[in-house]
Amino acid sequence: MTESAAAPRVAPHTAPQHESKSYFGRLRAAWRALLFIPDPTLEFSFEEREIARLHAATAAPDTASIDAQTWGDLLVERYLRLFARGVSIFGQQVLYRRLRAGSDDAACLADGTRVRALLADPAQLARLGQACQPLRRAGIDIASLLFAARDTQARAAQAARPAWTRWIGLVGPGFLAALLGTFIWPRAWLGVGIGFALLVAIRFRYIAAIEGWQLSLDSLQQLLAVCGNLGDCGDSGEPLLHEFAALRGRAARINRSLSRSPILVFLASAKDYIDWFLLTNVRHYFKTVALVDEHIVALRQFYLLAANLEADLALARHLQDRGGYCWAERHAGADVAFENVVNPLLTHAAPLSIALGGKGAFISGQNGVGKSTLLRTIGLNLIVARAFGFCYARGAAVSTRPVYASMQNEDAMLGGESLYIAELRRASEMLASLDGPHGGIYIIDEVFRGTNHLESVAAATAVLEQLASRATVIVSSHNLVLAPLLAHCLQPLHVSLSQGDPGQLAVLPGVLVHTNGISLLSERGFNARLQARAGEVFDWLNRYLAHPAEFVDLPLPASISSE
Repeated sequence: MTESAAAPRVAPHTAPQHESKSYFGRLRAAWRALLFIPDPTLEFSFEEREIARLHAATAAPDTASIDAQTWGDLLVERYLRLFARGVSIFGQQVLYRRLRAGSDDAACLADGTRVRALLADPAQLARLGQACQPLRRAGIDIASLLFAARDTQARAAQAARPAWTRWIGLVGPGFLAALLGTFIWPRAWLGVGIGFALLVAIRFRYIAAIEGWQLSLDSLQQLLAVCGNLGDCGDSGEPLLHEFAALRGRAARINRSLSRSPILVFLASAKDYIDWFLLTNVRHYFKTVALVDEHIVALRQFYLLAANLEADLALARHLQDRGGYCWAERHAGADVAFENVVNPLLTHAAPLSIALGGKGAFISGQNGVGKSTLLRTIGLNLIVARAFGFCYARGAAVSTRPVYASMQNEDAMLGGESLYIAELRRASEMLASLDGPHGGIYIIDEVFRGTNHLESVAAATAVLEQLASRATVIVSSHNLVLAPLLAHCLQPLHVSLSQGDPGQLAVLPGVLVHTNGISLLSERGFNARLQARAGEVFDWLNRYLAHPAEFVDLPLPASISSE
Protein backbone atom coordinates (compact mmCIF):
# COMPACT_ATOMS: atom_id res chain seq x y z
CA MET A 1 0.00 0.00 0.00
CA THR A 2 2.55 2.59 1.11
CA GLU A 3 6.20 2.77 2.00
CA SER A 4 5.21 2.29 5.62
CA ALA A 5 4.19 -1.28 4.88
CA ALA A 6 7.66 -2.62 5.52
CA ALA A 7 8.61 -5.33 7.96
CA PRO A 8 9.29 -3.92 11.43
CA ARG A 9 12.62 -4.47 13.15
CA VAL A 10 12.43 -6.05 16.56
CA ALA A 11 15.17 -4.97 18.92
CA PRO A 12 17.46 -7.99 19.46
CA HIS A 13 17.32 -7.81 23.24
CA THR A 14 13.54 -7.58 23.30
CA ALA A 15 12.51 -10.47 21.10
CA PRO A 16 8.88 -11.47 21.72
CA GLN A 17 8.31 -14.37 24.05
CA HIS A 18 6.04 -17.10 22.69
CA GLU A 19 2.83 -17.82 24.56
CA SER A 20 2.45 -21.06 26.38
CA LYS A 21 0.89 -23.79 24.24
CA SER A 22 -1.47 -24.72 27.05
CA TYR A 23 -5.20 -24.12 26.79
CA PHE A 24 -4.96 -21.24 29.25
CA GLY A 25 -2.05 -19.73 27.32
CA ARG A 26 -4.07 -19.75 24.10
CA LEU A 27 -7.08 -18.31 25.92
CA ARG A 28 -4.91 -15.55 27.39
CA ALA A 29 -3.48 -14.73 23.96
CA ALA A 30 -6.98 -14.63 22.45
CA TRP A 31 -8.27 -12.34 25.19
CA ARG A 32 -5.24 -10.02 24.79
CA ALA A 33 -5.78 -9.85 21.03
CA LEU A 34 -9.51 -9.22 21.44
CA LEU A 35 -8.91 -6.26 23.78
CA PHE A 36 -5.81 -5.17 21.85
CA ILE A 37 -3.49 -5.57 24.82
CA PRO A 38 0.13 -5.63 23.57
CA ASP A 39 2.69 -8.26 24.38
CA PRO A 40 4.67 -6.48 27.13
CA THR A 41 8.01 -7.97 25.99
CA LEU A 42 7.84 -6.55 22.47
CA GLU A 43 9.71 -3.41 21.43
CA PHE A 44 10.98 -2.08 18.12
CA SER A 45 13.90 -0.01 16.89
CA PHE A 46 13.80 2.34 13.92
CA GLU A 47 16.22 3.95 11.50
CA GLU A 48 16.61 7.70 11.15
CA ARG A 49 14.96 7.70 7.71
CA GLU A 50 11.81 6.25 9.30
CA ILE A 51 11.85 8.74 12.16
CA ALA A 52 12.16 11.54 9.59
CA ARG A 53 8.97 10.61 7.71
CA LEU A 54 6.58 12.82 9.64
CA HIS A 55 8.74 15.85 8.89
CA ALA A 56 9.12 14.79 5.25
CA ALA A 57 5.35 14.35 4.91
CA THR A 58 4.30 17.57 6.61
CA ALA A 59 7.07 20.13 5.91
CA ALA A 60 5.83 22.92 3.66
CA PRO A 61 8.14 23.87 0.77
CA ASP A 62 8.73 27.31 2.30
CA THR A 63 9.53 25.97 5.78
CA ALA A 64 12.86 27.13 7.22
CA SER A 65 14.04 23.63 8.07
CA ILE A 66 17.52 22.69 9.18
CA ASP A 67 19.24 21.27 6.10
CA ALA A 68 20.93 17.89 5.93
CA GLN A 69 24.53 19.11 6.21
CA THR A 70 23.77 21.27 9.24
CA TRP A 71 21.93 18.33 10.82
CA GLY A 72 25.04 16.19 10.38
CA ASP A 73 27.70 18.81 11.15
CA LEU A 74 26.10 19.78 14.47
CA LEU A 75 25.44 16.14 15.44
CA VAL A 76 21.72 16.76 15.96
CA GLU A 77 20.78 13.12 15.34
CA ARG A 78 23.17 12.08 18.12
CA TYR A 79 21.59 14.73 20.36
CA LEU A 80 18.12 13.36 19.63
CA ARG A 81 19.22 9.96 20.88
CA LEU A 82 19.96 11.50 24.32
CA PHE A 83 16.27 11.49 25.23
CA ALA A 84 14.60 9.40 22.50
CA ARG A 85 15.52 6.09 24.13
CA GLY A 86 12.39 4.45 25.45
CA VAL A 87 10.17 6.69 23.28
CA SER A 88 7.91 5.20 20.61
CA ILE A 89 8.23 6.02 16.94
CA PHE A 90 5.34 8.48 17.35
CA GLY A 91 7.17 10.61 19.93
CA GLN A 92 10.50 10.31 18.11
CA GLN A 93 8.94 11.55 14.89
CA VAL A 94 7.51 14.65 16.60
CA LEU A 95 10.81 15.39 18.35
CA TYR A 96 12.62 15.05 15.04
CA ARG A 97 10.14 17.36 13.32
CA ARG A 98 10.46 20.03 16.03
CA LEU A 99 14.26 19.94 15.81
CA ARG A 100 14.32 19.98 12.03
CA ALA A 101 11.57 22.54 11.35
CA GLY A 102 11.65 24.56 14.57
CA SER A 103 8.60 25.92 16.39
CA ASP A 104 7.04 29.35 16.11
CA ASP A 105 6.63 31.44 19.25
CA ALA A 106 3.04 30.34 19.92
CA ALA A 107 3.76 26.63 19.52
CA CYS A 108 7.00 26.89 21.51
CA LEU A 109 5.18 28.66 24.35
CA ALA A 110 2.45 26.01 24.43
CA ASP A 111 4.99 23.16 24.35
CA GLY A 112 7.09 24.82 27.05
CA THR A 113 4.04 25.34 29.27
CA ARG A 114 3.20 21.63 29.10
CA VAL A 115 6.80 20.60 29.82
CA ARG A 116 6.96 22.98 32.80
CA ALA A 117 3.72 21.52 34.14
CA LEU A 118 5.17 18.02 33.91
CA LEU A 119 8.39 19.09 35.62
CA ALA A 120 6.36 20.67 38.43
CA ASP A 121 4.43 17.43 39.03
CA PRO A 122 6.76 14.40 38.94
CA ALA A 123 3.89 12.08 39.91
CA GLN A 124 1.89 13.16 36.89
CA LEU A 125 4.99 12.75 34.71
CA ALA A 126 5.38 9.16 35.90
CA ARG A 127 1.66 8.34 35.46
CA LEU A 128 1.45 9.68 31.94
CA GLY A 129 4.73 8.02 31.01
CA GLN A 130 3.30 4.69 32.13
CA ALA A 131 0.08 5.31 30.18
CA CYS A 132 2.05 6.06 26.99
CA GLN A 133 4.40 3.10 27.34
CA PRO A 134 2.27 0.77 25.12
CA LEU A 135 2.96 3.10 22.17
CA ARG A 136 6.45 1.60 22.10
CA ARG A 137 4.93 -1.66 20.83
CA ALA A 138 3.86 0.02 17.58
CA GLY A 139 6.09 -1.75 15.10
CA ILE A 140 5.91 0.38 11.97
CA ASP A 141 5.78 3.99 10.80
CA ILE A 142 2.28 5.23 10.00
CA ALA A 143 3.04 8.94 9.57
CA SER A 144 3.58 8.42 5.85
CA LEU A 145 0.23 6.59 5.72
CA LEU A 146 -1.66 9.36 7.51
CA PHE A 147 0.04 12.50 6.23
CA ALA A 148 1.83 11.93 2.92
CA ALA A 149 -0.42 13.04 0.02
CA ARG A 150 -3.23 11.10 1.62
CA ASP A 151 -6.00 12.32 -0.70
CA THR A 152 -4.08 11.10 -3.73
CA GLN A 153 -3.39 7.76 -2.04
CA ALA A 154 -7.07 7.29 -1.19
CA ARG A 155 -8.16 7.83 -4.77
CA ALA A 156 -5.41 5.54 -6.03
CA ALA A 157 -6.38 2.81 -3.55
CA GLN A 158 -10.02 2.96 -4.58
CA ALA A 159 -9.13 3.00 -8.27
CA ALA A 160 -6.81 0.02 -7.84
CA ARG A 161 -9.63 -2.17 -6.53
CA PRO A 162 -11.26 -4.03 -9.44
CA ALA A 163 -15.05 -3.88 -9.57
CA TRP A 164 -15.36 -7.68 -9.38
CA THR A 165 -13.81 -7.74 -5.91
CA ARG A 166 -17.09 -6.40 -4.54
CA TRP A 167 -18.43 -9.91 -5.12
CA ILE A 168 -15.40 -11.52 -3.56
CA GLY A 169 -17.41 -12.75 -0.59
CA LEU A 170 -19.23 -15.22 -2.86
CA VAL A 171 -16.08 -17.03 -4.04
CA GLY A 172 -15.43 -18.95 -0.82
CA PRO A 173 -19.05 -20.05 -0.19
CA GLY A 174 -19.33 -21.01 -3.89
CA PHE A 175 -16.23 -23.16 -3.62
CA LEU A 176 -17.55 -24.89 -0.49
CA ALA A 177 -20.97 -25.40 -2.12
CA ALA A 178 -19.34 -26.97 -5.17
CA LEU A 179 -17.28 -29.20 -2.88
CA LEU A 180 -20.40 -30.43 -1.13
CA GLY A 181 -22.11 -30.88 -4.51
CA THR A 182 -19.54 -33.44 -5.60
CA PHE A 183 -21.27 -35.99 -3.34
CA ILE A 184 -24.39 -35.89 -5.50
CA TRP A 185 -23.16 -34.56 -8.87
CA PRO A 186 -19.68 -35.53 -10.13
CA ARG A 187 -19.54 -32.59 -12.55
CA ALA A 188 -19.43 -30.30 -9.55
CA TRP A 189 -15.67 -31.01 -9.48
CA LEU A 190 -15.37 -28.50 -12.30
CA GLY A 191 -16.81 -25.84 -10.02
CA VAL A 192 -14.41 -26.98 -7.28
CA GLY A 193 -11.44 -26.51 -9.62
CA ILE A 194 -12.60 -23.09 -10.77
CA GLY A 195 -13.35 -21.98 -7.21
CA PHE A 196 -9.98 -23.19 -5.92
CA ALA A 197 -8.14 -21.47 -8.77
CA LEU A 198 -9.95 -18.21 -7.94
CA LEU A 199 -9.11 -18.55 -4.25
CA VAL A 200 -5.43 -19.12 -4.99
CA ALA A 201 -5.26 -16.29 -7.54
CA ILE A 202 -6.96 -13.78 -5.23
CA ARG A 203 -4.84 -14.78 -2.26
CA PHE A 204 -1.55 -14.46 -4.10
CA ARG A 205 -2.64 -11.23 -5.75
CA TYR A 206 -3.25 -9.47 -2.41
CA ILE A 207 -1.28 -11.41 0.22
CA ALA A 208 1.76 -9.06 0.24
CA ALA A 209 -0.44 -5.95 0.44
CA ILE A 210 -2.51 -7.54 3.23
CA GLU A 211 0.54 -8.43 5.33
CA GLY A 212 2.01 -4.93 5.00
CA TRP A 213 -1.36 -3.31 5.65
CA GLN A 214 -1.89 -5.42 8.76
CA LEU A 215 1.34 -4.06 10.24
CA SER A 216 0.03 -0.53 9.71
CA LEU A 217 -3.31 -1.48 11.24
CA ASP A 218 -1.59 -2.91 14.30
CA SER A 219 0.22 0.40 14.87
CA LEU A 220 -2.98 2.37 14.25
CA GLN A 221 -4.91 0.28 16.74
CA GLN A 222 -2.11 0.54 19.27
CA LEU A 223 -2.35 4.31 18.92
CA LEU A 224 -6.15 4.32 19.27
CA ALA A 225 -6.06 2.04 22.31
CA VAL A 226 -3.58 4.34 24.09
CA CYS A 227 -5.66 7.40 23.19
CA GLY A 228 -8.68 5.71 24.76
CA ASN A 229 -6.73 4.93 27.93
CA LEU A 230 -5.46 8.50 28.11
CA GLY A 231 -9.05 9.65 27.75
CA ASP A 232 -9.94 7.63 30.83
CA CYS A 233 -7.08 9.35 32.69
CA GLY A 234 -8.47 12.70 31.52
CA ASP A 235 -11.76 11.90 33.22
CA SER A 236 -9.88 11.46 36.49
CA GLY A 237 -8.64 15.03 36.34
CA GLU A 238 -5.26 14.93 34.53
CA PRO A 239 -5.04 18.52 33.22
CA LEU A 240 -3.09 17.67 30.06
CA LEU A 241 -5.59 15.07 28.86
CA HIS A 242 -8.82 17.00 28.34
CA GLU A 243 -8.69 16.58 24.56
CA PHE A 244 -8.16 12.83 24.94
CA ALA A 245 -11.20 12.62 27.22
CA ALA A 246 -13.36 14.46 24.69
CA LEU A 247 -12.32 12.10 21.86
CA ARG A 248 -12.17 8.83 23.83
CA GLY A 249 -15.48 7.47 22.47
CA ARG A 250 -14.53 8.10 18.87
CA ALA A 251 -11.16 6.43 19.34
CA ALA A 252 -12.87 3.32 20.72
CA ARG A 253 -15.39 3.21 17.85
CA ILE A 254 -12.72 3.51 15.15
CA ASN A 255 -10.59 0.92 16.91
CA ARG A 256 -13.47 -1.58 16.98
CA SER A 257 -14.29 -0.97 13.33
CA LEU A 258 -10.70 -1.77 12.33
CA SER A 259 -10.59 -5.04 14.29
CA ARG A 260 -11.14 -8.52 12.93
CA SER A 261 -14.20 -10.46 14.01
CA PRO A 262 -14.00 -11.61 17.66
CA ILE A 263 -14.93 -15.09 16.45
CA LEU A 264 -11.72 -15.27 14.42
CA VAL A 265 -9.71 -14.17 17.45
CA PHE A 266 -10.98 -17.10 19.54
CA LEU A 267 -10.66 -19.49 16.59
CA ALA A 268 -6.98 -18.69 16.24
CA SER A 269 -6.01 -22.21 15.15
CA ALA A 270 -8.66 -22.20 12.40
CA LYS A 271 -8.20 -18.57 11.31
CA ASP A 272 -5.77 -19.37 8.49
CA TYR A 273 -8.19 -21.90 7.01
CA ILE A 274 -11.07 -19.43 7.24
CA ASP A 275 -8.93 -16.77 5.56
CA TRP A 276 -8.01 -19.26 2.84
CA PHE A 277 -11.45 -20.51 1.99
CA LEU A 278 -13.65 -17.52 2.87
CA LEU A 279 -11.14 -14.76 2.00
CA THR A 280 -12.01 -12.94 5.23
CA ASN A 281 -8.57 -11.30 5.35
CA VAL A 282 -8.97 -9.94 1.81
CA ARG A 283 -12.40 -8.54 2.60
CA HIS A 284 -11.08 -7.06 5.86
CA TYR A 285 -8.25 -5.45 3.90
CA PHE A 286 -10.59 -3.63 1.52
CA LYS A 287 -12.93 -2.70 4.34
CA THR A 288 -10.22 -1.16 6.53
CA VAL A 289 -8.56 0.73 3.65
CA ALA A 290 -11.90 2.46 3.12
CA LEU A 291 -12.31 3.03 6.88
CA VAL A 292 -8.90 4.65 7.21
CA ASP A 293 -9.72 6.95 4.30
CA GLU A 294 -13.05 7.78 5.90
CA HIS A 295 -11.54 8.63 9.31
CA ILE A 296 -8.27 10.10 8.10
CA VAL A 297 -8.79 13.52 9.74
CA ALA A 298 -9.58 11.97 13.13
CA LEU A 299 -6.65 9.54 12.86
CA ARG A 300 -4.29 12.43 12.16
CA GLN A 301 -5.66 14.20 15.24
CA PHE A 302 -5.15 11.13 17.44
CA TYR A 303 -1.64 10.69 16.08
CA LEU A 304 -0.61 14.28 16.82
CA LEU A 305 -2.22 14.31 20.27
CA ALA A 306 -0.45 11.15 21.41
CA ALA A 307 2.87 11.89 19.68
CA ASN A 308 3.09 15.44 21.03
CA LEU A 309 2.26 14.28 24.54
CA GLU A 310 4.94 11.60 24.40
CA ALA A 311 7.46 14.13 23.05
CA ASP A 312 6.67 16.48 25.96
CA LEU A 313 7.12 13.61 28.41
CA ALA A 314 10.50 12.74 26.89
CA LEU A 315 11.70 16.35 27.18
CA ALA A 316 10.47 16.66 30.76
CA ARG A 317 12.24 13.44 31.79
CA HIS A 318 15.42 14.62 30.06
CA LEU A 319 15.43 18.00 31.81
CA GLN A 320 14.48 16.41 35.13
CA ASP A 321 17.44 14.03 34.94
CA ARG A 322 19.94 16.48 33.52
CA GLY A 323 19.39 19.93 34.99
CA GLY A 324 21.69 22.78 33.92
CA TYR A 325 19.30 24.43 31.50
CA CYS A 326 17.41 27.70 31.13
CA TRP A 327 14.34 28.83 29.21
CA ALA A 328 15.70 31.05 26.46
CA GLU A 329 14.62 34.54 25.51
CA ARG A 330 13.70 34.08 21.85
CA HIS A 331 13.62 36.88 19.30
CA ALA A 332 13.56 37.29 15.52
CA GLY A 333 16.67 39.49 15.37
CA ALA A 334 20.30 38.66 14.72
CA ASP A 335 21.67 38.85 18.26
CA VAL A 336 23.06 35.75 20.01
CA ALA A 337 24.08 35.73 23.68
CA PHE A 338 24.85 32.80 25.98
CA GLU A 339 25.95 32.79 29.59
CA ASN A 340 27.80 29.65 30.70
CA VAL A 341 26.60 27.58 27.78
CA VAL A 342 27.67 23.93 27.39
CA ASN A 343 27.38 21.25 24.76
CA PRO A 344 24.89 18.59 25.97
CA LEU A 345 26.78 15.89 24.07
CA LEU A 346 29.88 16.31 26.25
CA THR A 347 30.02 14.66 29.65
CA HIS A 348 32.35 17.20 31.26
CA ALA A 349 31.74 20.27 29.14
CA ALA A 350 33.46 23.52 30.11
CA PRO A 351 30.92 26.39 30.20
CA LEU A 352 31.61 29.42 28.03
CA SER A 353 29.92 32.79 27.65
CA ILE A 354 29.63 34.69 24.41
CA ALA A 355 27.63 37.73 23.30
CA LEU A 356 27.68 38.95 19.72
CA GLY A 357 25.66 42.13 20.12
CA GLY A 358 24.02 41.76 16.74
CA LYS A 359 27.34 41.41 14.89
CA GLY A 360 29.01 38.23 13.72
CA ALA A 361 32.32 36.95 15.02
CA PHE A 362 35.70 35.77 13.75
CA ILE A 363 36.96 33.26 16.34
CA SER A 364 40.61 32.26 16.67
CA GLY A 365 42.36 30.02 19.16
CA GLN A 366 45.26 27.68 19.64
CA ASN A 367 45.17 24.18 18.19
CA GLY A 368 43.05 21.86 20.30
CA VAL A 369 41.63 24.62 22.50
CA GLY A 370 38.05 23.87 21.45
CA LYS A 371 37.06 26.27 18.66
CA SER A 372 35.08 23.61 16.78
CA THR A 373 33.44 22.50 20.01
CA LEU A 374 32.43 26.10 20.70
CA LEU A 375 30.86 26.40 17.24
CA ARG A 376 28.94 23.15 17.72
CA THR A 377 27.86 24.27 21.18
CA ILE A 378 26.46 27.52 19.80
CA GLY A 379 24.82 25.88 16.79
CA LEU A 380 23.23 23.01 18.69
CA ASN A 381 21.88 25.29 21.42
CA LEU A 382 20.40 27.60 18.79
CA ILE A 383 18.60 24.65 17.20
CA VAL A 384 17.37 23.39 20.58
CA ALA A 385 16.08 26.84 21.58
CA ARG A 386 14.35 27.18 18.20
CA ALA A 387 12.69 23.77 18.61
CA PHE A 388 12.02 23.44 22.35
CA GLY A 389 12.53 26.87 23.90
CA PHE A 390 15.35 25.98 26.31
CA CYS A 391 19.16 26.01 26.20
CA TYR A 392 21.92 24.26 28.10
CA ALA A 393 23.11 27.48 29.71
CA ARG A 394 22.65 29.72 32.74
CA GLY A 395 21.03 32.34 30.53
CA ALA A 396 20.36 32.81 26.81
CA ALA A 397 18.90 35.39 24.43
CA VAL A 398 18.84 33.81 20.98
CA SER A 399 17.55 34.31 17.48
CA THR A 400 14.93 31.95 16.09
CA ARG A 401 16.41 32.16 12.60
CA PRO A 402 17.46 28.85 11.03
CA VAL A 403 21.05 27.69 11.44
CA TYR A 404 23.33 26.78 8.53
CA ALA A 405 26.59 24.99 9.34
CA SER A 406 29.68 24.15 7.30
CA MET A 407 32.07 22.14 9.42
CA GLN A 408 32.74 18.73 7.91
CA ASN A 409 33.32 19.25 4.18
CA GLU A 410 35.59 16.45 3.01
CA ASP A 411 36.95 15.01 -0.22
CA ALA A 412 34.22 12.98 -1.92
CA MET A 413 36.35 10.55 -3.92
CA LEU A 414 33.45 8.41 -5.11
CA GLY A 415 31.60 11.48 -6.34
CA GLY A 416 34.71 13.02 -7.87
CA GLU A 417 34.43 16.09 -5.62
CA SER A 418 37.57 17.54 -4.05
CA LEU A 419 37.61 19.25 -0.66
CA TYR A 420 37.71 22.71 -2.22
CA ILE A 421 34.84 21.88 -4.58
CA ALA A 422 32.83 20.58 -1.62
CA GLU A 423 33.56 23.82 0.27
CA LEU A 424 32.54 25.90 -2.74
CA ARG A 425 29.31 23.95 -3.11
CA ARG A 426 28.44 24.56 0.54
CA ALA A 427 29.33 28.25 0.32
CA SER A 428 27.11 28.54 -2.76
CA GLU A 429 24.22 26.92 -0.85
CA MET A 430 24.65 29.37 2.00
CA LEU A 431 24.75 32.38 -0.29
CA ALA A 432 21.65 31.13 -2.11
CA SER A 433 19.77 30.95 1.19
CA LEU A 434 20.37 34.68 1.65
CA ASP A 435 18.19 35.40 -1.37
CA GLY A 436 15.34 33.22 -0.08
CA PRO A 437 12.91 33.91 2.75
CA HIS A 438 14.98 32.07 5.34
CA GLY A 439 18.31 33.77 5.80
CA GLY A 440 19.73 32.69 9.11
CA ILE A 441 22.78 32.26 11.28
CA TYR A 442 25.84 30.82 9.53
CA ILE A 443 28.39 28.74 11.47
CA ILE A 444 31.57 27.96 9.55
CA ASP A 445 34.68 26.10 10.73
CA GLU A 446 38.04 26.51 8.94
CA VAL A 447 36.70 28.13 5.78
CA PHE A 448 38.27 27.05 2.46
CA ARG A 449 40.97 24.66 3.63
CA GLY A 450 41.09 22.93 0.25
CA THR A 451 43.17 25.45 -1.72
CA ASN A 452 46.38 27.42 -1.33
CA HIS A 453 46.74 30.06 1.37
CA LEU A 454 46.36 33.18 -0.78
CA GLU A 455 43.32 31.95 -2.68
CA SER A 456 41.82 30.65 0.55
CA VAL A 457 42.08 34.07 2.19
CA ALA A 458 40.78 35.87 -0.90
CA ALA A 459 37.77 33.57 -1.42
CA ALA A 460 36.95 33.46 2.29
CA THR A 461 37.00 37.25 2.57
CA ALA A 462 34.63 37.68 -0.36
CA VAL A 463 32.18 35.00 0.77
CA LEU A 464 32.15 35.97 4.45
CA GLU A 465 31.71 39.66 3.64
CA GLN A 466 28.66 38.90 1.52
CA LEU A 467 27.14 36.61 4.15
CA ALA A 468 27.84 39.03 7.00
CA SER A 469 26.27 41.93 5.10
CA ARG A 470 22.84 40.33 5.48
CA ALA A 471 23.08 37.73 8.24
CA THR A 472 24.89 36.68 11.41
CA VAL A 473 28.12 34.80 10.69
CA ILE A 474 30.24 32.94 13.25
CA VAL A 475 33.46 31.62 11.70
CA SER A 476 36.65 30.12 13.09
CA SER A 477 39.93 29.90 11.25
CA HIS A 478 43.67 29.52 11.73
CA ASN A 479 44.15 32.09 8.94
CA LEU A 480 44.55 35.02 11.35
CA VAL A 481 45.08 37.41 8.46
CA LEU A 482 41.31 37.17 7.91
CA ALA A 483 40.64 39.00 11.18
CA PRO A 484 41.76 42.49 10.02
CA LEU A 485 40.30 41.91 6.57
CA LEU A 486 36.87 41.18 8.09
CA ALA A 487 36.99 43.52 11.11
CA HIS A 488 34.40 45.83 9.54
CA CYS A 489 31.75 43.07 9.60
CA LEU A 490 32.96 40.42 12.09
CA GLN A 491 34.22 41.21 15.57
CA PRO A 492 37.45 39.36 16.44
CA LEU A 493 37.21 36.97 19.40
CA HIS A 494 39.53 34.27 20.62
CA VAL A 495 39.20 31.22 22.86
CA SER A 496 41.83 31.20 25.59
CA LEU A 497 42.52 30.07 29.12
CA SER A 498 40.68 32.25 31.60
CA GLN A 499 42.99 34.47 33.64
CA GLY A 500 40.59 34.64 36.57
CA ASP A 501 39.91 30.90 36.68
CA PRO A 502 42.94 28.76 35.79
CA GLY A 503 42.07 25.65 33.84
CA GLN A 504 38.86 27.18 32.46
CA LEU A 505 38.34 28.63 28.99
CA ALA A 506 36.97 32.02 28.09
CA VAL A 507 35.92 33.81 24.92
CA LEU A 508 37.84 37.08 24.90
CA PRO A 509 37.90 40.06 22.52
CA GLY A 510 40.71 40.36 19.98
CA VAL A 511 42.74 38.01 17.83
CA LEU A 512 44.87 35.15 19.15
CA VAL A 513 48.38 36.39 19.97
CA HIS A 514 50.29 33.25 20.90
CA THR A 515 49.85 30.35 18.48
CA ASN A 516 50.98 26.84 19.38
CA GLY A 517 51.32 25.04 16.05
CA ILE A 518 55.12 24.90 16.25
CA SER A 519 55.38 24.21 19.97
CA LEU A 520 53.19 21.15 19.45
CA LEU A 521 55.95 19.65 17.27
CA SER A 522 58.09 18.83 20.29
CA GLU A 523 55.09 17.65 22.30
CA ARG A 524 54.35 15.15 19.53
CA GLY A 525 57.89 13.76 19.40
CA PHE A 526 59.51 15.76 16.57
CA ASN A 527 63.23 16.45 17.05
CA ALA A 528 64.62 19.80 18.19
CA ARG A 529 66.38 20.57 14.87
CA LEU A 530 63.12 20.18 12.95
CA GLN A 531 61.30 22.41 15.43
CA ALA A 532 64.01 25.04 15.22
CA ARG A 533 63.83 25.07 11.44
CA ALA A 534 60.03 25.44 11.55
CA GLY A 535 60.43 28.39 13.93
CA GLU A 536 62.97 29.99 11.63
CA VAL A 537 60.62 29.76 8.64
CA PHE A 538 57.75 31.08 10.75
CA ASP A 539 59.73 34.13 11.89
CA TRP A 540 60.82 34.87 8.32
CA LEU A 541 57.24 34.65 7.03
CA ASN A 542 56.06 36.97 9.81
CA ARG A 543 58.71 39.55 8.94
CA TYR A 544 57.96 39.26 5.23
CA LEU A 545 54.21 39.68 5.67
CA ALA A 546 54.74 42.64 8.00
CA HIS A 547 57.42 44.39 5.87
CA PRO A 548 57.41 42.98 2.33
CA ALA A 549 59.57 45.89 1.07
CA GLU A 550 62.44 44.65 3.27
CA PHE A 551 62.24 41.16 1.75
CA VAL A 552 65.38 39.08 2.21
CA ASP A 553 65.77 35.58 0.80
CA LEU A 554 65.04 32.79 3.25
CA PRO A 555 68.36 31.26 4.27
CA LEU A 556 68.92 27.60 3.54
CA PRO A 557 68.93 25.11 6.40
CA ALA A 558 72.33 24.70 8.08
CA SER A 559 72.66 21.11 6.85
CA ILE A 560 72.42 22.32 3.23
CA SER A 561 74.32 25.63 3.41
CA SER A 562 77.41 23.91 4.89
CA GLU A 563 77.75 21.56 1.94
